[in-house]
Amino acid sequence: MDQPLFSRTGLFAFLDAHEVDHATTVHAPVFKVEDGAAVKAALPGGHTKNLFLKDARGQLWLISAKAETVIDLKRTAGVIGAAKLSFGSADRLWEALGVRPGAVTALALVNDPQHRVRFVLDAALLACDPLNFHPLSNDATTAIPSDGFARFLTALGRRPQVVDFAGMTLDHA
Repeated sequence: MDQPLFSRTGLFAFLDAHEVDHATTVHAPVFKVEDGAAVKAALPGGHTKNLFLKDARGQLWLISAKAETVIDLKRTAGVIGAAKLSFGSADRLWEALGVRPGAVTALALVNDPQHRVRFVLDAALLACDPLNFHPLSNDATTAIPSDGFARFLTALGRRPQVVDFAGMTLDHA
């Protein structure tokens, strides 16, 4: 894709159209989870880390996890049914989700109508309310109630694989 299907404004319009409450706080760009300590301290809820990955068979993956969650990619591959996982390139990220490194977010799934990217969600993050994501760029954080995030995923026709990373199990519920 030459440019994303949705900009931040378009994303917010999509959320509004699907009755997903959201509140956005603009801040200095954050490139790593640890760089956003002040932002996290000011905003309640679950803060995320998001990993854009590809496996040895070329399948693309997006993992959204609670910021504190430890993710062992080798073990995760076996749990989610992936071949050996590695980080996806910046070009592949842009092509698949329309975002740049540092701005990886579950909200970018709005830019993947073909569902080329498989989505994995941390069970610990799913238990938080609200959930905090970058809104397609890393200079803001958007809080969405957990039920609103579920509506967002439903509107996209997405059902994530939910993984308990602490116990390394797939939730089949």
